[in-house]
Order: sequence, then structure tokens, then C-alpha cells
Amino acid sequence: MLRTAALLGLEPATFWRLSLKEWRMLTEAATASAPLGRSEFERMTEAWPDD
Repeated sequence: MLRTAALLGLEPATFWRLSLKEWRMLTEAATASAPLGRSEFERMTEAWPDD
């Protein structure tokens, strides 16, 4: 964890003041939404056609 904190540019004092929630927020991968599926795309084009 200390190595990761150093790679993130955190000073030791800052690292030790972090809560577990803050640490997790800094280190967990960002979640991306799934790409738009074909059926969802078709529903959208029906609902909002390009006139």
C-alpha cells in the first residue's frame, strides 16, 4: 500500500491520514458503463429520429 501511495505522489503523512474509504476511492479502478447495445440504439433512434 505504501508503494502505491508513493506512486500516486502521496506523502507519508497524507497516506496515514487517509480513511479506508478515501484509500479505496483513490485506488480502485474506475467503472465504466457498458457500451450501447444494438437493441438499445434502435429503440433510441425510434424514439428520437433524425429528421
